[in-house]
Amino acid sequence: MQIFGFAGFSGSGKTTLIEQLIPLFVARRLRVSLVKHAHHTFDVDQPGKDSYRHRHAGASEVLVTSSRRWVLMHELRGEAEPAMDEIVQRLSPCDLLLVEGFKRAAIPKLEVYRTSVGESLLHPHDAHIVAVATDQPLQTPLPVLDLNRPDLIGEFILKHVGLHLHAVSAAASPMSEAGKH
Repeated sequence: MQIFGFAGFSGSGKTTLIEQLIPLFVARRLRVSLVKHAHHTFDVDQPGKDSYRHRHAGASEVLVTSSRRWVLMHELRGEAEPAMDEIVQRLSPCDLLLVEGFKRAAIPKLEVYRTSVGESLLHPHDAHIVAVATDQPLQTPLPVLDLNRPDLIGEFILKHVGLHLHAVSAAASPMSEAGKH
């Protein structure tokens, strides 16, 4: 499993970029998983549903399953948030694990940066950031990628993690085709 992260402030376009990259990776026959860190209280469950009621009654874990998907909800109930390596252990095997958030994780990351967000750059303070994707010219010693070219960003990521020769040749890949439209 190769791991690659995305760091940037809210509104920079991390989620949109990842949403564009996943189909490109899947088209190359890569099995892709994603871990998203939420900085706030969140709930994937709905009040009134049985699973919600069971969790709120005190169940530590509730697994909901159907013929289409399953989800495991684990209540921390005062325990510390699991570390990145612990989270990775819980996932099914995959070729590429994308990580959104976890700014401090010691994994290779792409900084997604937009001057319009009004925040400072992260990479001067994070040695794990290996490139910056932006929609503006930027002076930095790191590779600068065009945020509007997910095909090129995808190629960069796959090359960085050593998956660039996976399944489909680069000449015939959807990433190469995406830049032509």
